[in-house]
Amino acid sequence: MHCAATVGFTNHHGGTLNTRTYTAALACLAAVTLVGCDPAATEPKPAATAATEAPTAAPAATPPQETEKPAKPKAVLNFVGMGLQSAQDKAQAEGFYLLASHDSAGRDRLQALDRNWKVCSQNIKAGKTVPTDSKLDFGAVKLEETCPSNDAKAPEATGGKMPDLAGKSVKAARGALDSGTSITVTDASQGRMVLLESNWQVCTQSPAPGVTLNGQPVEFTAVKYEENCP
Repeated sequence: MHCAATVGFTNHHGGTLNTRTYTAALACLAAVTLVGCDPAATEPKPAATAATEAPTAAPAATPPQETEKPAKPKAVLNFVGMGLQSAQDKAQAEGFYLLASHDSAGRDRLQALDRNWKVCSQNIKAGKTVPTDSKLDFGAVKLEETCPSNDAKAPEATGGKMPDLAGKSVKAARGALDSGTSITVTDASQGRMVLLESNWQVCTQSPAPGVTLNGQPVEFTAVKYEENCP
């Protein structure tokens, strides 16, 4: 586009002086003005949308869930008479990994060192076929002890009555009562502190067997198992 402008000057007598044309200079100025005002040059470009910046990733495929296989049935071996550690190792070799043990003497002792204990009973009879995820529970006593003919059952308070706890370990007697019961244990013979309660047996108790339990404190006297109650 060509732009031109004419500029006139007037003298003091009202006449018109020579008219000078600044066509070239004004044309250049017009060109610069047009470029600076060009909407295409000054209008900001629209921001790119998320769709144009990066392609949408396809959702990850959900892997198929594996179906848990049922435990394989297997015949249980005879573990009675074996050392507790050996019995546990053999059971695991057979595929039984859910194992437990308890004190066959009913003293509620922990089998802290399995090699010092021997198996007296097992909760699943030898030769019975069961799934390998079944729990095997071994009744045991220490190596120097004789297995009882039957596992001694842990005492328990039934019907809200005080059970007969004479001859039971202090630990088992405590376990038979409500956990909130206040219990005092004293040495029946020498005034010693009763520290490891599974090694002490109850001699006397208060309340007496059969008394209704209503939250009253309980008192025991006891001696060690190798001793006789006075």
